[in-house]
Amino acid sequence: MIHGLLLAAGAGTRMGTPKALVPGWLAGAVEALRDGGCAEVTVVLGAAADEARALLPDGVDCVVAEDWESGMSRSLSAGLVALAGTEATAAMLHLVDLPDVGADVVRRLAACGGGRDVLARATYDGRPGHPVLIGRDRWAGVLEGATGDEGARAYLRRNDVVAVECGDLAGGHDVDRR
Repeated sequence: MIHGLLLAAGAGTRMGTPKALVPGWLAGAVEALRDGGCAEVTVVLGAAADEARALLPDGVDCVVAEDWESGMSRSLSAGLVALAGTEATAAMLHLVDLPDVGADVVRRLAACGGGRDVLARATYDGRPGHPVLIGRDRWAGVLEGATGDEGARAYLRRNDVVAVECGDLAGGHDVDRR
């Protein structure tokens, strides 16, 4: 079972507001994960967590990364620890600030399978991006290397990752400014 994991904890300082509060982004990213084939979705919140929680669609779990200010690695850690208590065999890691990444991208990546050892990521014209599909057997390694704003980057560099080209479906650019 592939479980969607949406990171939406940051303060969005360049945006001027937490990105989870940008109208439509949170619901749109959850919808992309659901419609793309994720059986369940968990959202990691941080900055303005109470306000963002009110924007979550029904049936979506959330966890608050209390130390979200320490960087993306803390949000990723909070999310993967929360998923450890589920039956998920893989996590589809997605970011809230990719509004053009829809269900078609998630679906294409999910076609790699939801096995416990899967490691795949969307690429856009050859440029690595998100979402990233991480099998459960890899979560400990991801957590071990996650520091600051690095998230899973170091782990992905050290391991063979299946690149899934999605440039025909989206740009995959994160949006940092209004």
